[in-house]
Amino acid sequence: MHFEHGSWAEIKAKAKKENKMIFMDAYTTWCGPCKMMAKNIFPLPEAGKFYNANYINVKVQLDTTKADDDYIKGWYKDAHDIMVGYNVKVFPTYLFISPDGKLLHRAVGSSDVATFIGKGKDALDPNKQYYTLQDRYNAGEKSAAFMRSLTLAANNAYDKPNAVKYGNEFFAMEKNLNTPENIKLIDEITESSKDQGFAFIVNNMPAYNKVIGEGAAEKKIRYIALREDVFPAIRKKGATPDWDALQKTISSKYPAMADEIMSYGKITYYGNVTQDYPSFSKEVSSYMEKYAGRFSPEELNAYAWTIFSRCDDVKCIDQALQWSKKSVDLTSNHMFMDTYANLLYKKGQKDDAIAWEEKAMVAAKADKADTAPYEDTIKKMKSGDKTWD
Repeated sequence: MHFEHGSWAEIKAKAKKENKMIFMDAYTTWCGPCKMMAKNIFPLPEAGKFYNANYINVKVQLDTTKADDDYIKGWYKDAHDIMVGYNVKVFPTYLFISPDGKLLHRAVGSSDVATFIGKGKDALDPNKQYYTLQDRYNAGEKSAAFMRSLTLAANNAYDKPNAVKYGNEFFAMEKNLNTPENIKLIDEITESSKDQGFAFIVNNMPAYNKVIGEGAAEKKIRYIALREDVFPAIRKKGATPDWDALQKTISSKYPAMADEIMSYGKITYYGNVTQDYPSFSKEVSSYMEKYAGRFSPEELNAYAWTIFSRCDDVKCIDQALQWSKKSVDLTSNHMFMDTYANLLYKKGQKDDAIAWEEKAMVAAKADKADTAPYEDTIKKMKSGDKTWD
């Protein structure tokens, strides 16, 4: 991709002269996905062929650093105005602007090249341009098919409040929500028990799980119940939760899932609020026994690492080893292997620990990740030094 150098006024003048839309990569220096796109996607011939033919391309840095050169500094005011005026909050954000400077479309996030080109194609289509669709909505267009397109465009633009608003209107008028396409949309934008899609999830859990994945409905309901009802109650500073009252509230709203929601709430309370790790460990193990498969490998690893780094109780370590081993069995992630190795070492199983840490290092090398931390941990294990603070 060819990116223009020049002032914002010069970029707009060039776009007007060539009658091309502007593609703006709004990035920051600290953004990992931004760097990935700049390194791996923008230089690809297929990306260049499409974007160079259809757009005037420009990169705009939206943070400031001491290393900024005169060109970046010359953009400071316009960059600030673009970030505020176009409400850029996540990075990378891609802005698609008409030759006369009107914002027509936006997309966000890193992706493969085909998806990235797809975002550019959508921006050329007035029936998919987010802000063009929004203008039509404000002018009174509100058919079900149109509202579905507008909801998708808002969600893809990371305009979450409006995605929910438009989605609620669409779900209220759509006669058949029980289609794979509509269930996927419900999954993407439902964030509250007040959202139209939430009632569908609660009342159609098997259908939802069939499309989104086993246990997805339970996870979504649990997430919303915890955020709206449980966390506010257990995180009150200096107050002990009234577990009985909370149980009644959750049981009245989510009778089929009340025990699971309460158990997860206690995991959060003991692990994050009181840091009572024996109780935390007991609650995690109890949850695993009752609701097998609900924890992701990432959650299992995080819980296991919490015990490794913060608890010396042997019973806790034994339980954490079970969680950690399950995370390793589910996915051969080198970081999860590292957790398992460290727990083995903390328990006193030095030889097994070293063997697993060596496996973690091999896996990290295969993933082209930094192996230095693993090498350091192996040295400590062989020397009998602590691998925890």
